[in-house]
Amino acid sequence: MSDRPVQFSDRGGWWLAQARPHPALRPFLRSYDGYWETVAVPTRMRTLPTRTTVVIINLGPPLYLEVPDSGVRNREYGSFVAGMHDGHGMYVSPGGQRGIQLDVTPLGAYTLFGVPMARLTNAAVDLPDLLGRGAHALVERLAAAASWSERFDVLDGFLLRRLEGGPVPDPEVTRAWRLLNGDLTVTVADIAADVGWSRKHLTHRFREQAGLPPKVMARVLRFQRAVEQLTGGAGFAEAAFACGYYDQAHLNREFRALSGCTPTELIGGQLEQQRVSTLAEPA
Repeated sequence: MSDRPVQFSDRGGWWLAQARPHPALRPFLRSYDGYWETVAVPTRMRTLPTRTTVVIINLGPPLYLEVPDSGVRNREYGSFVAGMHDGHGMYVSPGGQRGIQLDVTPLGAYTLFGVPMARLTNAAVDLPDLLGRGAHALVERLAAAASWSERFDVLDGFLLRRLEGGPVPDPEVTRAWRLLNGDLTVTVADIAADVGWSRKHLTHRFREQAGLPPKVMARVLRFQRAVEQLTGGAGFAEAAFACGYYDQAHLNREFRALSGCTPTELIGGQLEQQRVSTLAEPA
């Protein structure tokens, strides 16, 4: 029987079960997030560009995804992998969701899934299409597990085996990712000079292994940092300066391009979700 520590929290209508992955997996993903809804309420939620590849292992009813400008409209998914995106989308749920979400670094996804991440850019792929028959067996084992601790042990074993045989990113691409993730003002020319590649070669190799070209990845990272700043209480001008935008108007344009709405609309919706969750926390 597993003795892995698992933290449970009530998020207002749904519960979250969290645990840390095996130490060898932690450079690639931060936590295991199990979830289940206590009330089957139909949901429509905006998806945003993030700094991670999202894996949904679905143990409940299917989800329906919409990705504007991609031709994807109300496509049904069970378990799936959503690659790196540079735009927004929507997911629609009939309610009663139950499953596990993994947020995997772009280069971690390249190693764990063993395919060029450019194939998954602005797309969602059914887990069996990516991993083959092993995906069905994984979902069945997770569904049959007696506890969340046991489920996370099953994930450890599965992902550690994937890690052993997966491709290793180029050192130059790994260095480029660290530079982009650490400095919002670094340019592609700076990175190319640092790693000793031409800009064209860097862009090609980085996109293949991380999913987005470095310039586009920088936009997504800047956007995500701005969302964090604004949600944390920063003003628009302050967030624009801190995240490397030219001015507040530049921030506004980027939010519309990447999220499909204004900063006020996006942050207002996120803060309302936080307020509801806080009110639902047990005393």
